[in-house]
Amino acid sequence: MTLTIQQKAKLASHVWQGPGYVTFALLDGAGIPDLLDRLYGTDALEFECLYSGELEPSVAEVAPYIARLERGSDFASWVLGDWGASRGIFAQVTEDVGLPQLRRHFRKLNMVYRDDGRPVLFRYYDPRVMFQFLPLCNEAQLKEMFGPVSRYIVERGPSGAGAALSAPGRELVQEMFE
Repeated sequence: MTLTIQQKAKLASHVWQGPGYVTFALLDGAGIPDLLDRLYGTDALEFECLYSGELEPSVAEVAPYIARLERGSDFASWVLGDWGASRGIFAQVTEDVGLPQLRRHFRKLNMVYRDDGRPVLFRYYDPRVMFQFLPLCNEAQLKEMFGPVSRYIVERGPSGAGAALSAPGRELVQEMFE
């Protein structure tokens, strides 16, 4: 989907929150066939896989990754240019939160347990999942999902619409934008 100039400006105003904040992209390798080429071949400041250990190449290609975004970089422009394709979400943190701390936080969210105790992957980095899941969370779940994250920016479908989601108190705050 190609965004209008107004949609691009609105998205940028949410993604680049301002001084004191850093934006990271959580990207779903399963939905981005050339993600590893982009991560290794562009100016991504820093990035890590959200899975640990030595991965088989077929797993590494579809794994989720977290990458720090820098305004104006080719990598950030590429990521923002894919808005509406359900390929990931954005997480904003204060500048004192680094990639290692954020990766530890997100790795804790990778697995959830069914009622029968069996583990299943939780694809929270899919904007369709995050947008539907966060409003259902109780206070403790919101605290767990946000951790060091100040707010999430997620798509609301292919139209270019989005939502800035935060939980500064006990409840989720949703700021919708077109």
